[in-house]
Amino acid sequence: MFVAPDPGLVRLRVSLRAVLGIGLAVALAELAGFSLTASITAGLAALLALFTVGDPTVRRQAVTTALLPAAGFPVLALATVLHDVPLLRDTAWLLVVFAGVYARRWGPRGHALGIFAFMQFFVTQFLHALPAQLPELYAAVALALLASGAVRFGAWCIERRVPPPAAPTPLPGAGLARPTTRQAFQATAACAVALAAGQLISHERWYWAVGTAWWIFVNTASRGETLVRGFRRVLGTVTGIAAGLLIAVPLGGAPAPTALLVAVCVFGIFYTAPLSYSWMMFFVTVMAGLLYGLLGVLHPGLLVLRFQETAVGAIGAAIGVALLPVTTHAATNAWIERAVTCVHTCTTAAARRLAGDPDADPAPHAAELELLLGRVRLSLAPLVHPLSPLRARKARARRVLALLDDCAREIRGLAAVAADPDASHDARLAAAAWRVEAAVHALVPPAEPVRSAVAEAAGTPRHHPGAEAALGHLHGLEQALVDLAAPLRTSPRAPLVPAA
Repeated sequence: MFVAPDPGLVRLRVSLRAVLGIGLAVALAELAGFSLTASITAGLAALLALFTVGDPTVRRQAVTTALLPAAGFPVLALATVLHDVPLLRDTAWLLVVFAGVYARRWGPRGHALGIFAFMQFFVTQFLHALPAQLPELYAAVALALLASGAVRFGAWCIERRVPPPAAPTPLPGAGLARPTTRQAFQATAACAVALAAGQLISHERWYWAVGTAWWIFVNTASRGETLVRGFRRVLGTVTGIAAGLLIAVPLGGAPAPTALLVAVCVFGIFYTAPLSYSWMMFFVTVMAGLLYGLLGVLHPGLLVLRFQETAVGAIGAAIGVALLPVTTHAATNAWIERAVTCVHTCTTAAARRLAGDPDADPAPHAAELELLLGRVRLSLAPLVHPLSPLRARKARARRVLALLDDCAREIRGLAAVAADPDASHDARLAAAAWRVEAAVHALVPPAEPVRSAVAEAAGTPRHHPGAEAALGHLHGLEQALVDLAAPLRTSPRAPLVPAA
């Protein structure tokens, strides 16, 4: 996990920046004389702002960060006012759940605002905030967003040097066929089950079950993804509780060592989140134990209760996903088709660039392909999971991932060749690009006849040395795409015939 590749040390820098931004927010809250409740609220607001805001440009990230109070403040007020009115409180939170998930249809901004709104309700339950504390809490959140924004967009703006590629847009659809609408109903049902069952276990800590059900639905699009995410959340929570018993309980809320260990947990959350949901949940659970220690309520029984509520929340998510389910097969095919189409777009742009078109640039499409492959891996995770009993489908899924990884490797090489000013056009590129296009259309038939722009390069000089590498990548792409036909075009339950 901690030795996984980190090109450009981006994960390391983002994690260190998170520690700095959240630490600054808490320090300023303490210097302002805020209560411990407000200081913790400030730290969590800074964490959410740095963790959830993922727009493709720095400008859009700054706007989304500035809009967070518009989503969070009304919910914070609602949660504190209704804190002692259980029926209205629970109904209001379920409405916030539905709206927060539904907002994902508007892309990264809606996603971030929805999470922030939900977590303001959660934080109110976690800290037992009261209406009289609202002015202080508002000030703490505003101060935290200013502090974390100053670090992210001013002192350490990593994205200005390494702009993040735009996140893939959600799968299309209308009405209940739209994934975000369908998932809004699923998540609301899951949280309703978790809320009811959580309150049967504990009238004070029931909100952990709701939080578990909510977060299991974040960044998932199918029944299988949701169930695997639930398993990983429970696994991370169990290991985090074990660590909490060894670390947080003996510490007893001592301020200095607790603050240091919370910083370590923040680093761990950001560093492991892109790679392992279980590891991220481990650090979240340890951090929660440390915060309970600061509040003076931590004891071993509380950590056991944390596990019980997490298990109940995971069960609620499993029940919720049975409502209007999206099968793993359907979601996976949709993401694979988008990835294959992106391969074609990259190939066309690279071939045009090598044929002398200065406006063609495959690099943005190559970055988009990496994100799409990440979604494919997430969608296929239930099938390649070690506990999956479906051997034929597991072998097929692994074959698909291997071939798509081959495509990504060839695309990266092709984009690198196209970026070389010494590379030149070659008539063979047109023929090779046409073959790649034919292989793509064999997997994803075009909606209408498509004429490749690279065919116009047929009259250019042949056998230029600078095009040899590009030809090799195009031939590799063609072979990988042809091989993809076997696992994608046969029954998912049929034994996979090894490639010749």
